[in-house]
Amino acid sequence: MAALAWLLVPVVAAIAAAVWGSWAARTRSTGDGASLADYERFREAMRESDAGSR
Repeated sequence: MAALAWLLVPVVAAIAAAVWGSWAARTRSTGDGASLADYERFREAMRESDAGSR
């Protein structure tokens, strides 16, 4: 029974490492797409505004 307990330690450690690895490698979405689109619209508006003032 003691041998099974010692075998359980690395198995639990391997499972914990797998869970942590999958959590650390997850895809993180930052939501930058909307802010980049807003910035592009702002740049276009400034470009049009600048062209109209000349």
